[in-house]
Amino acid sequence: MRTERIGFALCGSFCTFEPVLAALSRLSREYETVQPILSGAAATVDSRFGRAAEFRSRIEAICRRPVWDSLTQVEPIGPKKLLELLIVAPCTGNTLGKLAAGIADTPVTLACKAHLRNARPLVLAVSTNDGLGANARSIGTLLDRKQLYFVPFGQDDPEKKPASLVADMARIPETVSAALEGRQLQPVLL
Repeated sequence: MRTERIGFALCGSFCTFEPVLAALSRLSREYETVQPILSGAAATVDSRFGRAAEFRSRIEAICRRPVWDSLTQVEPIGPKKLLELLIVAPCTGNTLGKLAAGIADTPVTLACKAHLRNARPLVLAVSTNDGLGANARSIGTLLDRKQLYFVPFGQDDPEKKPASLVADMARIPETVSAALEGRQLQPVLL
């Protein structure tokens, strides 16, 4: 098992939770420590894709540790250098916008800010209906930042949702490995 400590933050793009949890399971088998972090929406919102409490239980069982879902739980990530890599999957348009603007007011965005202060890799797995619309600027800004790596992404339904982008969640583990080596998995755009 690999000893790098991985943080895995989930935001509220509920339609991607099943493929994200499959990737989380793979990482939990490969790495000793995978610390789950939930956004407020991921921690509390029941949706047509499932109940928040059920997802939380599944995530904690996969990672074999309790979820962090508060600002006070994630703040020590930076000063204590708790993680070698942090991934945000799914990374919603809201979170992309906050990260691009330097806003750290949620457990996920504060975890990212705290982690990046140590110049360690942050991996983003985009999932937004506005990726080629309102969120395009945020994606462009983040693509240009050091220590940020993207899970390869593309349009998920160009006919019905022409502005929608989603990462290939099955490629999360290989993106994590590449980011730990300081390289962006290619091609970024699918």
